[in-house]
Amino acid sequence: MNRIKYTVTPDVLASKGIRFANFVLDYIVQILIGGAIGFVIGVVSELTGSYGFIDFFFNSGRLMEFIFGYIILLIYYTTIETLTGRSLGKYITKTKVVLYDGSKPTFNEILVRSLCRLIPFEHFSFLGEEGKGWHDSISKTYVVDVAKFDAKIATFEDLDEIGKIGE
Repeated sequence: MNRIKYTVTPDVLASKGIRFANFVLDYIVQILIGGAIGFVIGVVSELTGSYGFIDFFFNSGRLMEFIFGYIILLIYYTTIETLTGRSLGKYITKTKVVLYDGSKPTFNEILVRSLCRLIPFEHFSFLGEEGKGWHDSISKTYVVDVAKFDAKIATFEDLDEIGKIGE
């Protein structure tokens, strides 16, 4: 007998407001990470007396700042969402990233999702009709409200168990 597979439905998706909160919270975290890295580099430079990296960074202009920020963004999202399915912003807002069937995305899917965040103006793309950003659409991932998602999965599994009783 063929089992019906679970699929993510619009009622469990995170709202646009929550998505925006995720963006703001994660952006703050990225700024803090950049500041911490800068602080460590400054301390190490002071202790060693070698200021080459600091001179290079400060004399490189805006392009180097953008590259540094993009590297932080890629490492931050790819690492934390691959390991947990949630960024720090998503922990705070009680949301997570899943695939269409509710499963956890793989490293490659999260990497695609993270790379898509580098598309100019991408962070405004979730404001459209569906509330899905380009990084969601292209990577085929969804951001769901954990409580609603878990309740829906539990109901789905309970109904699936009822279906097995008649076999």
